[in-house]
Amino acid sequence: MAAAFAVASLGVCAPEGRGAPAATEAPAQAAAPADAQEAIRQIVEESNPAYLSGSATLVDREWVAKLYETSHYRLLWSDGARPTAAALGLVQELRQAEDRGLNPADYPGERLNSMVTDLLRAPHPGEEQWALFDVSLSLAGLRFVTHLHEGRIDPASVGHNLTVPQVKLDAVAALGSIASAADARAALDAFEPQFIHYALLKRQLARYRGLAAMTGINDLPALSRAPHIKSLKVGDAYAGAAQLQRLLIALGDYKGGAPGADAPPASAPPQTLTPALVDAIEAFQSRHGEKPDGALGAATLGELRRPLNDRVRQIELTMERWRWLPSELASAPIVVNIPQFRLFAFDSTNDAEARIRQMDVIVGKAFEATQTPVFAADMKYLIFRPYWEVPYSIAVKEIVPEARANLASIEKHQMEIVRGSGESATVVPNTRENVDLVAKGVLRIRQRPGPDNSLGLVKFMFPNPYDVYLHSTPARSLFGRARRDFSHGCVRVSDPVGLAQYVLRDSPEWTREKIEAAMNGTLTVTVSLKNPIRVFIVYGTAVALEDGRILFFDDIYGHDQRLESALDSRRPRSPAPQAPGGG
Repeated sequence: MAAAFAVASLGVCAPEGRGAPAATEAPAQAAAPADAQEAIRQIVEESNPAYLSGSATLVDREWVAKLYETSHYRLLWSDGARPTAAALGLVQELRQAEDRGLNPADYPGERLNSMVTDLLRAPHPGEEQWALFDVSLSLAGLRFVTHLHEGRIDPASVGHNLTVPQVKLDAVAALGSIASAADARAALDAFEPQFIHYALLKRQLARYRGLAAMTGINDLPALSRAPHIKSLKVGDAYAGAAQLQRLLIALGDYKGGAPGADAPPASAPPQTLTPALVDAIEAFQSRHGEKPDGALGAATLGELRRPLNDRVRQIELTMERWRWLPSELASAPIVVNIPQFRLFAFDSTNDAEARIRQMDVIVGKAFEATQTPVFAADMKYLIFRPYWEVPYSIAVKEIVPEARANLASIEKHQMEIVRGSGESATVVPNTRENVDLVAKGVLRIRQRPGPDNSLGLVKFMFPNPYDVYLHSTPARSLFGRARRDFSHGCVRVSDPVGLAQYVLRDSPEWTREKIEAAMNGTLTVTVSLKNPIRVFIVYGTAVALEDGRILFFDDIYGHDQRLESALDSRRPRSPAPQAPGGG
């Protein structure tokens, strides 16, 4: 049991949420001594193997058992005397898990490194010790590669309905390919999401870790205390102007001087907001979801002062969310990123920006009952000149009280009371008695089609349990706001004609002119799509762009906080030491 205790103290924990392993042929390994093979067999077949720690599951043991069964219990990570290059590479990757947006504390990289160091220093390490190292590294690698491929937690555990077709990870094949790889780092890369923008985000993660390590980089002084001064503009004095310029150069927003410049131009006072500095402030605001007016006010100063470790965490959490998406897209999707207030319509499964149609959107208010949910569904049809079937909750809270005070308000809003649903619904008189029946849920209220309809002139339907859809809107002015969470949960689009062209691209008879005619006609028209379009409603507060910029957005729904809490709650804890032979 002494050897088993040595591995138990590694704290190796297994990944969560995987199914039973599939039979996979493992790559051939150099023949190991028979004693080592028998040692591996005993470790794997123990009814309660100490190497797994208390948090391991039966599935974890099945995966490890299948791995060694297919390799005939041979050593995968050493020849019984020295570790392979792949073993050393994997240990190093575990130690540097933060480079991939993961937490090194979740993996026993340091302890495995110490273990292999001790094995190399020992004059005559036994086969049992090499076997323990082998199985322990396999389990740690299993956890690591699974986390890279599909994330650390089930999105449903944080309230997201992203049950989407995934290419299931064959962990046995994955570990086999890593064990036989000349470059473990490159082999692991293949199991991460292959999206361009995931790779860009990973690159920005390294950059922002470096920025966060720069002591005092964003320790900017407060603005003037004069009560009449709300913000500073070009030409205004600011005691932190030089330091602000240094920060904006480091962040990549300042373009007014030579790279590495650390002082304002000689022609300007050293503590003045120059035109170039104001331009840099505007660029910073654009990247952080603020109105890009170039004014240095309290909100912008707060974003500039925000600890850069917070930005690192935003990147890490967004990378985790992107791991929940399918590793391979089956068709060109539509993606809505809630905190970015932006829609992306892909021309193909490639996420290169040049091949994506983009537009601004309005999402649900930040109250719990009106938040736009995170989910995926298939768009199947669109409706020109739709009725708005007023949800019961909105009717009771908003329409009924107004109608009871002024019955004429129903007609004023071009609404009508109906009995039944769909096209068979019957319009009934706008009486107080019928308003009471609406409140009781016996009758319904709907708004007639037209330019003032709350859904605008077209809605895009992807049936889902939330009754959320995309639609146009008569309230066009709201698209001018930087923060656009104003709806009851549905997503309003800024370019409905362009989106209709996109979703009907497989039906060439639906030209832009025909689409506009349908939107401005007199009939309600439903058009089915020839091919469903997958719609992903996602939530990422950090987005890296191909031009080298990175965008950050407010956590408007608190989803980042909830995800961070969920990740912290599942973090493994090192088991308490036990004496050899203990129960």
